Amino acid sequence: MNRKWNTMNRKWTNMLVLFGPAWLVMMADMDASSTIGAAETGAVLKYSLVWFLLLLTIPLYFIQEVSGRIGIATEKGLGEIIRERYSRRVSLLMALPMALTDVLTYAVEYAGAAVGLAVFGMPVIVSVPLIFTAHLLLVLGRKYEQAERVLLFISPLLFVGFALVLVESGIKPYPLFQFSLSPGFIFLLAANVGAVVMPFMLFFQASATAIKYSARKFVPKNVAVNRIRIETAVGAIATELLMVLVEMSMAGADPSTNFLSPQSISRTLDSFAGPLSPIFFGVGLVAAAFLALVVISLGSAWGVVEALGVRREKTFIVYLLESVPAALAISLVPTQELASTVLNLLVFLVLALVGPGIIQGIISSDEKVMGNLKNTRMQSLLYWASLAFVLVFGFLAIL
Repeated sequence: MNRKWNTMNRKWTNMLVLFGPAWLVMMADMDASSTIGAAETGAVLKYSLVWFLLLLTIPLYFIQEVSGRIGIATEKGLGEIIRERYSRRVSLLMALPMALTDVLTYAVEYAGAAVGLAVFGMPVIVSVPLIFTAHLLLVLGRKYEQAERVLLFISPLLFVGFALVLVESGIKPYPLFQFSLSPGFIFLLAANVGAVVMPFMLFFQASATAIKYSARKFVPKNVAVNRIRIETAVGAIATELLMVLVEMSMAGADPSTNFLSPQSISRTLDSFAGPLSPIFFGVGLVAAAFLALVVISLGSAWGVVEALGVRREKTFIVYLLESVPAALAISLVPTQELASTVLNLLVFLVLALVGPGIIQGIISSDEKVMGNLKNTRMQSLLYWASLAFVLVFGFLAIL
């Protein structure tokens, strides 16, 4: 019996090595706002941005690979490294804008989960406190690797839910490519770019990777880096495929659909994809929102406490300061009122990435910090090209 348990435990440990921080941060990238952005893109442009979503796998991988490599090289979080290398003021300047934007992001996650549960008949006044409680119990009552296991079980639900919606709606002969210089088209491009790399992702992957691999001293750093690269690549492909699934499944939706209204979602999906499709979409949306809620809260809180230089045990204060206002707001304000702000939020997140993205690139090329894991010339070129690609679309949307 003990031998069987040990074998199962080793298999589980091996899975955690292959699917951990990089996979979870990619799944959290497909949060409620990204899901809604992809759904609105599909309703407006059908399959026309499938090519662009798949293209975004490239900058997503090169930016996030650096975050994981920093965590392995230093065994520290990004906020802590910035504070030690520069100053507390600089570190706070990088972390606080992320924390402030994450409050609104929390609200969208709570709204997304509430809408998904409303499809099953659960009222918002019940679902939001339930989600809030489950979220806090998970992030406050467990060590990171215990929370990671729960999230790994949740992540397949995103694929199941969204894939079944596409099965129900069917694949149509829509064109897969379109490009236009019109302001509306550029704005949708920027919104989808904003859904690709968010500030919390840099802080989460560096910190979570540091926690995980500092506890596994027996794993050589070069081996750990190779594993993180594979995991990041697989995760980048997976999250963009999820975006494609949502875009394609919503290609038959009325462009005026409010994707933060359970009634509007149910009515629209039922009209072109069948009566089971709202349920499938609800499953995917709840899983996406809850997983992102946990990962965003960890990344945001870690970034802030690392910037301040206080013990990680103090993260609960950041959780509460960010979560409580968002949960209260969604409990009191109709979720559909947020729909018009989601795409704008995604565009703004591109701009909030400027500081952390630039300083992460500088750190990754600093031999004193990174040792022999610092960027090569080619890695630096690919990183800065990827970051520039993401930032340019954010500025284009504003102009």
